[in-house]
Amino acid sequence: MTNLSVIENKISSIKKYLKITERYKKHSREEIENNIDIKGAVERYLYLAAQSTIDLAEAVIAYKNFRKPTTMAESFHILREEGLISQDLTEKMIGMTGFRNAVAHDYDKINYDLVYKIIHHDIKDIENFMDIVSKI
Repeated sequence: MTNLSVIENKISSIKKYLKITERYKKHSREEIENNIDIKGAVERYLYLAAQSTIDLAEAVIAYKNFRKPTTMAESFHILREEGLISQDLTEKMIGMTGFRNAVAHDYDKINYDLVYKIIHHDIKDIENFMDIVSKI
């Protein structure tokens, strides 16, 4: 069983990665895609934020003794089934999981319009998820 300190540590990690990611908002979409150093850093920190968010979902499931997920995306479905997150947030977190998978498996077709959108807008979805979990 997961204890609260595991959940707190995951939240702390996510906050750290999101804060680092903030540094890259000043770069254009083209700079992110074309500068190998910026590109690598952005991909890595977005990956870490996404993975930590997935880990947080799994920690909440273990803490609440909900059924075990068989996939990372299913973790968010379970939290939805249990009434902890909305359908809209579930879909956004599943999208984040898909992005994480694309980065993790080194797919050649990472969409940098999406990367730019994540940095500038979609980070709030992870923050929203953390806020909800913090209230549990």
